[in-house]
This record gives sequence, structure tokens and C-alpha cells, in this order.
Amino acid sequence: MSRTMRGALSGRGTGRAWSVGLVVATVLTTALTIWLSFGLYNQREAEQRRQDLLAAARQSALNFTSLDYRHYDRDSANVLESATGDFKKQFAAQTEELTQLVAQNKSVSEGQVLEAGIVRFDESSARVLVVADSKVTNTAAPKGEARTYRLQLDLVHRDGRWLTSDVEFVG
Repeated sequence: MSRTMRGALSGRGTGRAWSVGLVVATVLTTALTIWLSFGLYNQREAEQRRQDLLAAARQSALNFTSLDYRHYDRDSANVLESATGDFKKQFAAQTEELTQLVAQNKSVSEGQVLEAGIVRFDESSARVLVVADSKVTNTAAPKGEARTYRLQLDLVHRDGRWLTSDVEFVG
């Protein structure tokens, strides 16, 4: 074979190797981009679930610490709307008695959530600690009295919503 022919064949081989190399690099880059995008999407989804959980826990704690004798039916309905399980049953069972007690004492509690933090969570359940303050006025404390609550809320994810299944006062 002449040198010219060998050079031409060698050039074709080098060009083909470059083409294959570019295709491989493109495929790898595309695969890496898809993989990183998928990871970023999963991170954003997890952060959104976390934010939804915290918002639900904060609202539940706010509902639980904000009760007014003048519209206790509405306020207790707000608690029950975001409740489930034993907590919902217990709160509902006490509503009539609490309605009378709150009205008799002219109780008003204005809650404010200070902090909330997730202890643990997965796709279907969670535990959240909440610190809330409230100003409570009633016949015994007409000028109001400040109270701080440390609550442990257990929540479950049902039908696209986080619902409170248990509330405990913690020290």
C-alpha cells in the first residue's frame, strides 16, 4: 500500500474514532444531566413535603391554642377539620363539655406559633414539636395571662393532607 493510501485510511480511522468519542461523550453528558435533574427534582419534592408538613402542624397548633367562647363552635370545628383518629374522637367527645366551660368562664385564647421542627417524617406519618404562646383571658384573669405551650404533634398523610392524630403537652 502506498503512503498516500495509508495516510487516507489512517485519517478516516482517526475521524471515525473522534465521531464515536463525541457520541459517547454526548450520551454520557445527557445521562448525567438527566440523573442530576432527577435528583434535584426529588430534593425539591422532599422539601415541598417538609414545608407542607410544617405548615399543617403550625396551623393545627394555632387552631388548638386559639379558642374564643364567642365563636367556640367555629374554633372547635377548625381543630376537628385538621384532626383524625383518636385525637379527633377525644376532642369531639369533649366539645360539648368544653363549649359550656369556655362560655361559663368567657375564655379567649389567642395563640401564636413561635417555632416548629420536624422530629421525624416519611411519606405517611410525622412527629413535629411546636412551641406556641397564647394570651388567655377569662373571668379569673380578665387582663390576660401569657402561656407557653410545648406540643408534640403526630400527623398522618391522608387524601393529600397532613392531619393531626395525636397532641401531647411536653416539658
